[in-house]
Amino acid sequence: MLQDSDLVSVQEVRTKVEKAHAAFQEYRKYSQEQVDAIVEAMAAAARSQAKALAEMAVRETGYGTVEGKTAKNLLCSDILPRRIRGMRTIGVLREDKERKIIEIAEPVGVVAAVLPTTNPTSTAIYKTIVSLKSGNAVVHSPHPRAKGCTCATIDLMHRASIAAGAPPDLIQCINNATLEGTNALMRHPKVSVILATGGSAMVRAAYSSGKPAYGVGPGNVPVLIDESADLAEAVGKVVEGKSFDFGTVCSSEQTIVAASSLRERILAELKARKAYLCTEEQGAALARVLLNDKLIVNADCVGQSPQTVAKKAGFEVPADASILAVEIHGVGRQHPLSAEKLSPVLALYFVKDFAAAMDACEGILRFGGLGHTCVIHAKDDHRILEYGKRMPAFRVLVSTPAPQGSTGITTDVQPSMTLGCGAIAGNITSDNVGPQHLFNTKRIAYVVRKAEDAFESAPAALESVAAPGKEAISAAVEKFLQKKGVVGPNSHSVATNVVDRFLDSRKTAGAADASCGCSLPLPAAAPTLAAPQPTPPAPPVAIADFVCEHDVRVALRESKKIFIGPKSIVTPSARELAGTHDILVLAKRT
Repeated sequence: MLQDSDLVSVQEVRTKVEKAHAAFQEYRKYSQEQVDAIVEAMAAAARSQAKALAEMAVRETGYGTVEGKTAKNLLCSDILPRRIRGMRTIGVLREDKERKIIEIAEPVGVVAAVLPTTNPTSTAIYKTIVSLKSGNAVVHSPHPRAKGCTCATIDLMHRASIAAGAPPDLIQCINNATLEGTNALMRHPKVSVILATGGSAMVRAAYSSGKPAYGVGPGNVPVLIDESADLAEAVGKVVEGKSFDFGTVCSSEQTIVAASSLRERILAELKARKAYLCTEEQGAALARVLLNDKLIVNADCVGQSPQTVAKKAGFEVPADASILAVEIHGVGRQHPLSAEKLSPVLALYFVKDFAAAMDACEGILRFGGLGHTCVIHAKDDHRILEYGKRMPAFRVLVSTPAPQGSTGITTDVQPSMTLGCGAIAGNITSDNVGPQHLFNTKRIAYVVRKAEDAFESAPAALESVAAPGKEAISAAVEKFLQKKGVVGPNSHSVATNVVDRFLDSRKTAGAADASCGCSLPLPAAAPTLAAPQPTPPAPPVAIADFVCEHDVRVALRESKKIFIGPKSIVTPSARELAGTHDILVLAKRT
């Protein structure tokens, strides 16, 4: 049964979604220049209050640091606006004159923005900017534990947008947000898409709402420190990332993984940077206080200082301790600290060698961070690429603090507070979500060819002809080649030659696969249209009379060249593919 507070929240949602939708009908008529002016005004207002909003967030939620939250506010009000400045999101996006296609942006409508308690002000700035930049209205639902600072941030953006010419009701905030109210927002018929940031349960609710939704999975970021890395620099960046806003960013470092040969040097570098190295008993106490039996992080420990977390676990650490570091001996449920910790607690896992480190990092991601983020500190580009290809994460960061790298502060990825984890984590995208995800693209497409001219494959022409005999097939191929402009009149001999070799290859394959019971001969695994043997003297290489795209793909697979002469026929698609791989070689007959 709904409580009074739920009824109030649901009614507020209905009223404010209707207002936002009405405002969107006006806003969708705005030009790119008008939209950009509004975005710039909102960003400037948020920049001017970045620190004040951070102070409000820390005071109200008790999470993180003013310095860290200020940096996140500036990420969304400074770096993000600069990155999307000049991005076309309204009206005609581009015109491809060669393909005769015009692309037009179509805003989605009303965006439901569900906000977290860990990053309440920065996420509000980010979601407002990307929503309005893409031509939409937005309705925010703050986390109840961060309502004050979130609503203040949205009010700041709202007033700046109106001053710049936006419709007054374009940005809405649910002042009485409850769980029922948030669910009503996500399911409202006039909400078009959901931007969901928060815990796993809330993200699942967004995806099950029946609406398109951008939600993210949890992060459990492994950090591989390779033998080729500058250890002092690598450890310094890990501590910088792990201490950033007391570990509240989902892409914060969770576990250092390194070869045992580096153990003593890494421990020394951690100590030099004021990391407190916990004993085995202290580590066990931390695991008990940080995570419950289901490995859910204790809310009282999220975003707390190292000193506060240690005290909750029953021991004291120096006042200047930057993070808590705990050595673990495996990955998985038997080793709870190998999970995401949302606090300045860093696990250390030392293994035999690079191969074992790769296994461990993959295991950490699969244990609780699929698709999110991983880091490698190395100077060996071969190992960096090997790591990047192997890891089931869509942000593979190199030699950077993880929170700053994943969100676009120290790297050139899309600046964002919503980091998609892809299909492997049940997410709709693996991207850092930006304005480009909040509009659809309409295409005006002019005719460029007749239907019968759309197909290039010679075998397709063969299949369209009944098979009474070779002459009928040869005539069809000749007609096809003439229409494509690759042969001239009186080319019957060339067509007959092509058909002879094609049919011979199919007979060979059919004989080899007779046991399958199929009434038609199967094509050879790699049929080629090699030139017929010329009369003596024999050429030093076989020069092809006819080359199609299939021949080029076979040559690529077998790492071979295709020799052609001045009279060789090469289809346009074959020439285009071969050109990018230097497959064709012009040879002279001797």
